[in-house]
Amino acid sequence: MLERYFFKPDTIDRLQSLWIGEPIERYVQWLTEHGYAARNVYRRVPILRQFGEFAQQHGAKSYPDLQTHVEPFISHWVREHGKHYEKPPRWVEHEVRTPVEQLLQLISPDFKGLGRSRRIQNPFHEEVPAFFSFLRLDRGLRETSILHYGHYLRLLEAYLRGIGFIRLTDLTPAVLSAFVIESSRKLSRSSITGLCSTLRVFLRYLHREGMAESALSGAIEHPRRYRLSDLPRSISWEEVRRMLEVVDRRSALGKRDYAILLLLVTYGLRGCEVAGMTLDHIDWKRERLLVPERKAGHNTAYPLSSVVGEAIVDYLKHGRPETSDRLLFFRVLAPRRPLTPTTISQRATHYLRKAGIPVRRPGSHTLRHTCVQRLVDAEFSFKIIGDYVGHTSPSSTQIYTKVAVEALREVALGYGEDLP
Repeated sequence: MLERYFFKPDTIDRLQSLWIGEPIERYVQWLTEHGYAARNVYRRVPILRQFGEFAQQHGAKSYPDLQTHVEPFISHWVREHGKHYEKPPRWVEHEVRTPVEQLLQLISPDFKGLGRSRRIQNPFHEEVPAFFSFLRLDRGLRETSILHYGHYLRLLEAYLRGIGFIRLTDLTPAVLSAFVIESSRKLSRSSITGLCSTLRVFLRYLHREGMAESALSGAIEHPRRYRLSDLPRSISWEEVRRMLEVVDRRSALGKRDYAILLLLVTYGLRGCEVAGMTLDHIDWKRERLLVPERKAGHNTAYPLSSVVGEAIVDYLKHGRPETSDRLLFFRVLAPRRPLTPTTISQRATHYLRKAGIPVRRPGSHTLRHTCVQRLVDAEFSFKIIGDYVGHTSPSSTQIYTKVAVEALREVALGYGEDLP
């Protein structure tokens, strides 16, 4: 693999003769398989050569010894070479840390570095290390639900750290109330409801572990929400057209995002459903699109729209990286990993803002709401609409009965009114 990037035999011989030459060669192959450009190889291999020499000079004799020399080498490298960069020290540190930690992960899959790609530790992992295992095993929650627990408890952890709170055993109703009030200034009403639910479960667990009073969870009251009080975050079909027009479909990124946006707005799919879509979910012979294991617990088979099908074919031919993975959508830049639900929503947000479409909390659900609203305007029954978009309960569809969105837009704009 080294011969693909380095043409001088002496250079290849020097790299292979290094005491970490074999892992470096494996790392170069890994970079190639994950779609990294050649410039990454040319920039990272010299750093790894210096890392191996540095570790050997400071007593490393085997691969496991390398882990203890990561931080000293990064500090040494930034001190010696950072002055040649115009970018901030944090960027320079990341530049050297990334290849070193990726190499060590190839040598030892259990190695956990500090790079930005590493998963953030669970909140309160030192005081209640088994809480997330409790959610996963005892309560049987899905990973997506557990991520929400982590998000809300991370907010609590940051708040307690900010006010100088040290131990969970010292929590009081006053502190918890202050935290909820502070959070309500930044979060939506639905998010505050999720936050309070998370706190109640967490406090009950603390009580079970002998770290909190039983009445503490009762101090968290769910915010009062009125049924059907919100308006759906849909946009007009003209705004959908504007959003699709700003996608540059000449690039691989544009081809991918165009197909994603069409799936979201045509079928009302959730971001997680698009992210989980595989090549096997498209039945080209019968012109069907299968969406399995939906939130409501069922599968849905859609007729494959010609427009959506053409967009997917264009992406498969000219935008999707070569990979043996059956998932449909991948990152354009290296490493070539499948897209996450968060990324799907971020891409929808990007094009809504790029098209200048004002919408509250833009994202993939905006296009899902738009799909539902269009079906409501076409006077389909709510049972059919709910089945089409995979609603768990009919009440999820009823919110769209509140208003005739297009008619209200016309009234607000004064269409058809003769002003004196």
